[in-house]
Amino acid sequence: MTLLELLVIVALGLVPALFSLLVMRKAETDARERLRSAMNATANHRLRRMHYAFSNDHRYVEGLGYLVGDITCRFNARSPYLRCAINPSGPCKECPFYESIEFRD
Repeated sequence: MTLLELLVIVALGLVPALFSLLVMRKAETDARERLRSAMNATANHRLRRMHYAFSNDHRYVEGLGYLVGDITCRFNARSPYLRCAINPSGPCKECPFYESIEFRD
């Protein structure tokens, strides 16, 4: 066996490992870029949601955030999306199911 044959065999043995390394680096770069894109999309969604024009029916409650509907009603869902369990779409004015909650200090 000559030296040239030996070098060709070693080179052929290293080619799959080098190819695998290149493919892995490309996959890591793509995954990192997709993660960065997803994080930016989430941040942009949060910013858009913060600037959302709340209707007069939204109220801010410390510790809970924005709630929709009459927060003094017993059936209020305490949610920014749903008014109450009985009348989810509202309106709260003149609702036949309204029951006031007594707040205690």
